[in-house]
Amino acid sequence: MADELKPAYLIAGSDRPKVDRAVARLRGRFDADAVEVHDAAEATGDDAVAACNSLGLFGAGSRLVVIDNVEVWKAPDAKAIGAYLRSPTPGTTLALVGGELRKDAPLAKAVAGAGEVLVWDVQTKAIHRWIADQFKLHATPVEPEACRRLSDLVGDDLYELAGEVEKLATWARGDEVTDADVEALVAARAGSPPWNLTDAWGARDVGGVLGAAERMLDRTGDPPSRTIPRLVGSLTNHLRRARAAHRFEAEGVSPADAAARLGMKPYPVQKLYGQIRNYSAGELDAALIRLAQLDHALKGGSRLTGELELERALVEITQPRAPA
Repeated sequence: MADELKPAYLIAGSDRPKVDRAVARLRGRFDADAVEVHDAAEATGDDAVAACNSLGLFGAGSRLVVIDNVEVWKAPDAKAIGAYLRSPTPGTTLALVGGELRKDAPLAKAVAGAGEVLVWDVQTKAIHRWIADQFKLHATPVEPEACRRLSDLVGDDLYELAGEVEKLATWARGDEVTDADVEALVAARAGSPPWNLTDAWGARDVGGVLGAAERMLDRTGDPPSRTIPRLVGSLTNHLRRARAAHRFEAEGVSPADAAARLGMKPYPVQKLYGQIRNYSAGELDAALIRLAQLDHALKGGSRLTGELELERALVEITQPRAPA
């Protein structure tokens, strides 16, 4: 992003760690009390425009309006944003943040004229190159075979992989990370947690979810202050995919076709389709909002411990629906 802020940014893609870093950099350019955050599951394009216009009433000082999960928006929402950007509010920046979104989507076209579109996607077949790039961010050389080994042990969850890269880079202290280092320091969990956690969530098994989360926290050896945000990021990523799969199933899209759209392998998507049948679209939206609230709590928005905030959120997004 250039030094001079633009009226709007669309920051999206399957590379959620990179999206998160970009949003954090943008938020860092504003005072904390000058940032207003909304979720697209509750706020429409018109609501976003109203938020931008109302901030102008505060007078001097720059403001940032963040709308998360904008991949759920439809054409009318994009139209509202496009109309607003023809005459945006001075001193106000609009950040539209989302998951997987095509670069030619209506929202991207609406932003491109007056703002900047930043979409970062990671294909499954390019995961090794993505891992190598993460090591570069930490100024740590790495063997190509070590990247492949890390992917084999951890899987393709980018939050989990980013956490392991950070841990290995800290341990290496500038030395090259080898295949043997990864084998010795990384616990194998592809096909286990976080799958145990998401499988229990999909089955609406509250006890199973809490047990899986506890085992994940015990397994890493890192302090909860570092482990819990990674766990929440992985679970949020899973729920984003679940909500997309829910829409696909409602449209009659097969699991095989959905896998291609989601950039996932067929078997995990088949499991995902089984999980979403236990949840309504509204419940999935509410679960993502609850995880966003948890993220805020972990970043200083609560006086409770991170472990207690995590436990409360997991129960709320998993517990079976009360009978009508």
